[in-house]
Amino acid sequence: MRYLLIMMLGWLPMLAGAVEFDETTQSLPLGRVMQVFEDVGGQATLSDVIANPGLFKLHTKDTLNAGYSRSAFWLKIDLQYLPKDPTAHRTWLMELAYPPLDNIDLYLADAAGNYYLAERTGDALPFGNRQIKENNYLFELNFSPGQSQTVYLRLASEGSIQAPLTLWSAQAYLEEQPQRIYVLGLIYGVLLGMLVYNLFIYISVRDTSYLYYIVYMASFGLYQLAVNGAAVQYFWPNNPWWANASVPFLIGSAALFGCQFARSFLQIGSQSRWLDRALILLMGVGALVMLLSLITSYAVALRLATALALAFIVVIFVAGVVAWARGLRVARYFVIAWSAFLLGGLVNTLMVLGYLPNVFLTMYASQIGSAVEGCLLSLALADRINAMRDLHARTLQETGQKLAAMNQQLARTNQLKDEFLSTVTHELRTPMNGVIGSLELIKTLDMGSELEFYTQTAEGSARQMMGMVNGILSLTELQAGRLTAELQPLSLGELLKGLSAEFAPKARNKGLTFSYDIAHGLPDHWVGDEAKIRQCLECLLDNAIKFTCEGGVILRVTGKAIDEARWSLAFNVIDSGIGFVHQERAELYQHFFQVDGSMTRNYGGLGIGLAICRRLVELMGGQLTHHSLPRQGSQFQVSLELEALAPATQSTILSLKKSPMECAVLLVEDHDVGAPDLYGMLLALGYRVHCADSGQAAIDLLRRERVDAVLLGCPLARITATSKDAQLLTLAVCLQLPVLAVFESAAEAQAARGQVDAITDALIKPLGIDDVQHALAQRLLVVGEGKSAGS
Repeated sequence: MRYLLIMMLGWLPMLAGAVEFDETTQSLPLGRVMQVFEDVGGQATLSDVIANPGLFKLHTKDTLNAGYSRSAFWLKIDLQYLPKDPTAHRTWLMELAYPPLDNIDLYLADAAGNYYLAERTGDALPFGNRQIKENNYLFELNFSPGQSQTVYLRLASEGSIQAPLTLWSAQAYLEEQPQRIYVLGLIYGVLLGMLVYNLFIYISVRDTSYLYYIVYMASFGLYQLAVNGAAVQYFWPNNPWWANASVPFLIGSAALFGCQFARSFLQIGSQSRWLDRALILLMGVGALVMLLSLITSYAVALRLATALALAFIVVIFVAGVVAWARGLRVARYFVIAWSAFLLGGLVNTLMVLGYLPNVFLTMYASQIGSAVEGCLLSLALADRINAMRDLHARTLQETGQKLAAMNQQLARTNQLKDEFLSTVTHELRTPMNGVIGSLELIKTLDMGSELEFYTQTAEGSARQMMGMVNGILSLTELQAGRLTAELQPLSLGELLKGLSAEFAPKARNKGLTFSYDIAHGLPDHWVGDEAKIRQCLECLLDNAIKFTCEGGVILRVTGKAIDEARWSLAFNVIDSGIGFVHQERAELYQHFFQVDGSMTRNYGGLGIGLAICRRLVELMGGQLTHHSLPRQGSQFQVSLELEALAPATQSTILSLKKSPMECAVLLVEDHDVGAPDLYGMLLALGYRVHCADSGQAAIDLLRRERVDAVLLGCPLARITATSKDAQLLTLAVCLQLPVLAVFESAAEAQAARGQVDAITDALIKPLGIDDVQHALAQRLLVVGEGKSAGS
């Protein structure tokens, strides 16, 4: 019984009848009706298989799927055309829908029943060798009514062997192609769209993660085109070697850049060290597969590439899950997107290995999965951009808060620095005033020529030191905003005469000429801030003489009427000095800037003069400009708008009424250095002097003695600190006495006069004997000025 069963199984292929079809048949799957013979050695010929029909076994599955096999496979299909209409004659197409096959031989019988090689094709041959130019293999079969044909196919390939065979009527095949083309077009359209989309994102954000993904998508897309035959048909139709080598090469490239994309996108290095190492290992294997595909056999490279693809699918998915589990926001969309792709890739790989049948869904599973993955991954990309935007916003907010705190700290530091400089300069001015005052008093004594020379040198050095101290003080007051323009009547001629008297000797000492001129027709009397104008011109003249070695310096004043009262005056300081190259305005007028660092060594100075000058000019509503060329001199111009005084409002010259010996001055001073200077100056000028060291002492003295003026040499704050001391000012007003107060700066004087009405004159340190003489003469010695306590 057992032997009978074996014999029946051996005869079963011979007992199988031909598959019948008629003119109404549209498509006929041949998987379950064909017979298969596996030629392990690959040596069998057509004569061998025809002579030994028992070699064939009936195939019981829809598709022959032998996986990776070095055997040759013979397929035998018996077909019989039995149309209902005896006159029907139709052309039929047999489709083998697996483009990666290397070698396919088709054998048909001629009219005499002898078999011959009807067609040899496969991707090991140029695409042009195919009779019908399609990515799948099509063979034309002609049948007459009632005709039976046995078709033999021999398949051999270094890769996977799949044989999804279908018999089509020509019309049905043509009608089926649009649907297939639409599906593939949709899949590849999505891939191309995602490729372009990520390219634009990369160009926008310059994140290398998207660059890796672009290369990965391009590699994977080309791999899919190579597998389904479109690449052979359109991209490399005449390169059979690359048609085979491209498949493992593109798998290796996709794995290489896909792993790098996952490492960058999911930040695997900070999530899991072992996963990061696994991805790096897969990247190395991917590079190796790419190299082997070019230098070794297609079979070796393809098998290694398939194993790499499986490992790649598993590791990438695990990496996404781990990143998601550890709280990475973008990982959730990544896992969902890659799940679809990895599922498709897994289905396709299992089909290639022979574990799943070759049908449309398994054949194009990876393409469908990649299209779905591309759509879902766009959510991950958008979420990544949103996460980056949120992170950027938080970073900006935190940075802004830190910057605000740093700015506050910096502002506080600058304030403390300014306060320190202001305090230091104030403290320096007091002893320097004492030095200068003492030197001026010494000059009133009879001295020999040698002692006079030493006194002049000491006075010059002291005044130079005081100039630097005043400059720093002016800078700190300007930065603090404590200075304002104080408009008073001024004489342009007297201003320029005073400047000439100050700077002409300095110019002569250097062998330079100094001159000044006023344009014809300019009024002499104006309303302006004489002190600030003088300070600006002193700075410019000092620089001009300092940086001029030969030639001279000119101070020229020109003007142009704006209307009946207002004029635009231009004070030009012109020198023939060293000059300088063009400098940006903001750079030239910045604090502590000098055109050349060597100038500090050669010429001295702090580099703050022009900065102070510019700020003072702008404070008065004017503009400071310059023009200079190297070795051709410089010209600085101060432009101001001033109001000219009408002749009726101009000051008249007053005649003297008294002599200093007839006037008594009450000096209120408690400073050890300043008191002797003021006291000495008053005595040198011929005034009678009464001294008091406090407000209360001054009040007591006023009640006992007759005085003509009060001179406050101590800080005003000490007089107004207590109500008893403040009565001094009230008493002076009641007695109609002029009150002259000494201040450290013009800003301090301006603020004090705004608070205390009793002050009639403000004297600004450093004080010279001429300053004291002029102020007292205006109040005590001219007609109508000042009254004594007893008058």
